[in-house]
Amino acid sequence: MGVPKQSGNRPSGLMSSKNQKPIEIRSSNIRAGKALADAVRTSLGPRGMDKMIQGPKGDVTITNDGATILEQMKVMHPSAKMLVNLSKAQDVEAGDGTTSVVVMAGSLLEAAEKLLKKGIHPTTISEAFQKAAVKSVEILTEMAVPVDLSDREKLMQAANTSLNSKVVSQHSSELSPIAVDAVLKVINPNQANNVDLNDIKVIKKLGGTVDDTELVEGLVLNEKASGNVKKVEKAKIGLIQFQVSPPKTDMDNQVIVSDYAAMDRVLREERAYILNIVKQIKKAGCNVLLIQKSILRDALSDLAVHFFDKMKIMVVKDIEREDIDYVCKTLGCRPIASLDHFTAENLVAADLVEEQMSGPSKFVKVTGIAHQGRTVSVIMRGSNKLVLEEADRSLHDALCVIRCLVKKKFLIAGGGAPETELYLKLTDYANTLIGADSYCFKAYAEALEVVPYTLAENAGLNPIATVTELRNRHALGETMSGINVRKGAITNILDENVVQPLLVSTSAINLASETVRSILKIDDIVNTVS
Repeated sequence: MGVPKQSGNRPSGLMSSKNQKPIEIRSSNIRAGKALADAVRTSLGPRGMDKMIQGPKGDVTITNDGATILEQMKVMHPSAKMLVNLSKAQDVEAGDGTTSVVVMAGSLLEAAEKLLKKGIHPTTISEAFQKAAVKSVEILTEMAVPVDLSDREKLMQAANTSLNSKVVSQHSSELSPIAVDAVLKVINPNQANNVDLNDIKVIKKLGGTVDDTELVEGLVLNEKASGNVKKVEKAKIGLIQFQVSPPKTDMDNQVIVSDYAAMDRVLREERAYILNIVKQIKKAGCNVLLIQKSILRDALSDLAVHFFDKMKIMVVKDIEREDIDYVCKTLGCRPIASLDHFTAENLVAADLVEEQMSGPSKFVKVTGIAHQGRTVSVIMRGSNKLVLEEADRSLHDALCVIRCLVKKKFLIAGGGAPETELYLKLTDYANTLIGADSYCFKAYAEALEVVPYTLAENAGLNPIATVTELRNRHALGETMSGINVRKGAITNILDENVVQPLLVSTSAINLASETVRSILKIDDIVNTVS
C-alpha cells in the first residue's frame, strides 16, 4: 500500500486539499476585487479618463463617477459585488470619493495578498488593518483644518475640487455657487449637523448649456399648465387630491343610453357637476390649482379645463405622488382631499406663477411664496441628454461635499497629500510595533500611496519620481504638499485651493478597510440551489 509523499513540513493528501481550498477561494476573491479596482482606476482625479457605458437598450452614458460606472457594470463575482456595494456605501455616506474608495480597496487587497504569501494568517492581517484604519483617521483629524459654514469661499473651494474631476469641470465656476447656496438656504447654519438633499429639487431640462443652470428660491414643477392661462400674478394656490371630472363607479360597469334625450340629460348633469366644483374653487379665491396625479382616471376633464379658462384659473395637473411632499414643504400647506375643505384659509399666496419653456419642454415656476419652507429648486440645463445627465450627477456630488462639511466641519488638503502623510506617519508608528502587526501596518501604509501614484499617472507625470518627491517634501515637514496636476509639479496644495471634506477621506478609509477585512475572512463560497 503506497504512502503519500511528504514535501518538507507541508501536509499532503487529505489535509493538503483541505488547506488548499481556502487559499484558492481567498486568492480568487482578491483577484476579482483587484480587477474591478483596475477598471475604474484610470478615472481617478481631475485628469482621469471617462467611461462610455452602453445599456442593454442602446442608451449611452458618459461619466467618470465611480459609483455610476460600477452600478451599471454587469458584475458577476460575489467578491467584486462587495466592491460595487462599497462604492454605493461611500456615495451614501459622503457622496464623493466613490472612485478613490474602490481604488484604495484594490490596493489594500494587493497588500493583503503579499502578506498572505509571507505566511501571515488572514485574521491577523484583518485585525492589523482595523487598527491601522483607526490610526489613519486619528492622523487625518490632526491634519484637518476647521471650517465655518459662514465662510462661503472655503465651501466653494471644496465644491470646486469635487467638480474639477468631472466631465463638466469647465462649468465648475457656475455650479459651485449653486451647490453652496442651495445647501445654505435649506439649513440653519448655526444649528444644522446634516442636510436633507430631498429639500433641493433638481429639474433637468434640455436646451441651452450648463451655464444656463439656475437656482430658484421657490417651486419648480416639471409639468406644464393645462388650458390657456399661463401666467398669474398675486396667485392664490390650492393643492388638491380629488378629481375635477365626472364621477364614476368603483366597479367596471357600462351605462347604455337608448335615446338622445337621455344622452343630453347625462351630459347636462356632468356639465352641472363640474361647473359646481369649478365655482366653489373660484369662490374660495383660488386662481392657481395644482392637482395630484390619479392612478385610476384622468384627474381633469376637458370640460373642466374650459371652465377654468373662462374663470382665469391656471391649472397644473398630474403632479407625481413622489413630488407632493416636496410641494407641500415648499408651499407650507397640506393637500386638500375633498371639495368641502377647499376654503380660503387652505390656499397659499405667491407673487408669480408662470409657465416657461426650455428647449422642447415646458415647466411651471412659482416664486415669491408667502411662507416658503426651507427648500430650493435647481433648473439644470444641458445641450444634450448625455451632458445633462452628467451635469446632474456632478451637481449631486458637489451638494454632497457641502453636506459633508455640515456633518463634520473640517477640511483637508487634496492632491494625494493626506495619503502621503499617512504613509510616513504609519510607517514610523509601525517601527514601534513588534511581530506581524509591524509588517501589516507598513503594507497598509504603502497601499494608501496608490492614490497619489494614480493621480500622477493619470496626469501624464512620472508616477515613481512624483511620489518619491512627494515623500521627501512630507518628510521635511511640508504636510500640505500635493500633486498639482495643472502645473505638473509638487506644490502647497492649500495655496491652489484643492481641498476636500475630512469626512470624505475618513469614510473612504474606514469603508475600504472594512470591505477588505470582510473579503480576507472568507474561506469558502457556498452556492444555494434556487
